[in-house]
Amino acid sequence: MLKFLPILLIAAYAVVMWKMSASALRRKLDRESRPLDQPELEAVSRRLGRAAEVPELRAFVLPEPAFNGLAAPDGRIFITDGVLQAFRRGEVSADEIGSIIAHELGHVAMGHSKRRMVEMAAQNSARMVLMMVIGRFIPFIGPWIANILVNLVTAGLSRRDEYEADAYAAALMRRAGVAPKAQWTLFEKLADKHGDIPAGAAWLMGHPPMPKRIAAVRRLQAQWDATGQ
Repeated sequence: MLKFLPILLIAAYAVVMWKMSASALRRKLDRESRPLDQPELEAVSRRLGRAAEVPELRAFVLPEPAFNGLAAPDGRIFITDGVLQAFRRGEVSADEIGSIIAHELGHVAMGHSKRRMVEMAAQNSARMVLMMVIGRFIPFIGPWIANILVNLVTAGLSRRDEYEADAYAAALMRRAGVAPKAQWTLFEKLADKHGDIPAGAAWLMGHPPMPKRIAAVRRLQAQWDATGQ
């Protein structure tokens, strides 16, 4: 039993860290966010909420300059100031921002947001265990190998989540009457402005390469158009 004590302690540490991280994130979001008060965007958000059977859906804004969206583990949906400012400059449409909200709703509906919090804690624990095990046999580069292995697994899970949330968003937008094309036109704009993941490094990234995401959602839409769904 004693030989398993270090692993049991690491597992207990992971549980404590997960609870502390979730609580800290909730307090941070409560403190820093504000309700979305742009009427056109609120209207799109309400349409998506009704289609998702979340009639009281309200999006919130985080004071971050980056262009991003977030689904909190408690089910709240956030966009950043960077998204809002891009809309006000006319760089993105209300429907394109709706695609962000729909995508984040997908993360909530499929339990990705809660699972990611658990995975963050588990990732740190797995890294510590692998460092202990591999380090016994490969003392100097063992920690580096452990990091690579953990990052490979978590990046793969994250990419799968993104594809699933994209598919959910595509279906939800169609149901809500929000222009399906907005999903891939937003991807194209982001790729043009910020570039894409280098092909050689895509396997280590948490988000799939943009061209693959665009192809996946366009393929879904074409299938639904062909079957009249």
